[in-house]
Amino acid sequence: MKQHKIRRIILSMYAVTFSVTMLTGFTSYAAENNISDIIPAVSLAEDEQWEMSDTAGQMCEEMVAATKSAAGEARQAYIAKVEEEKRKAEEKAAAEAAAKAAQQADRELLAALIFCEAGNQPYEGQVAVGAVVMNRVKSSSYPDNIEDVIYQSGQFGPAMTGWLDSVLASDGYTESAMQAAADAMAGSNPVGDCLYFGNGNWGLKIGDHYFH
Repeated sequence: MKQHKIRRIILSMYAVTFSVTMLTGFTSYAAENNISDIIPAVSLAEDEQWEMSDTAGQMCEEMVAATKSAAGEARQAYIAKVEEEKRKAEEKAAAEAAAKAAQQADRELLAALIFCEAGNQPYEGQVAVGAVVMNRVKSSSYPDNIEDVIYQSGQFGPAMTGWLDSVLASDGYTESAMQAAADAMAGSNPVGDCLYFGNGNWGLKIGDHYFH
């Protein structure tokens, strides 16, 4: 037990000396400093003596092995971090692309409806039709997305007759309808909270349509 305790003490002091030398880069450290000033003399019985050089060599090998192991672990951790960041960036890009595609699809669908319902109306009237759809999306009485609002049973004639799908498939809507759809989706609203429009004779009149 005494031998092991002494050995641990000396190993610890060698480790300190070795660390200082390695970290500062001064290879002449050991030559310029009396090792006896750092490691106190220890009296050992003959049966407790062991080769200091063997111990130092073993310690150096262990430290080199530990350093290599730590470097390998750090490299693997870095690679894992890079891969994780790459994965997250790809997922974010994919989500943004999907959201952009969905928004474009909604815009084209709304533009097709605007063309069918108000393609012959002034621009304000086209935006107004888009605003009615957006008001319904926001209302708790209707579906919460553009597609379901437009295709809700019994609501918009062009959707029920198939005309809307035909225009949409052929990109038959006009640039004016596309811009009106974009403006309505961005919040442009000349009809307030109106949820309906038609050719009646009451409500807010824009072009040939009355909004209420």
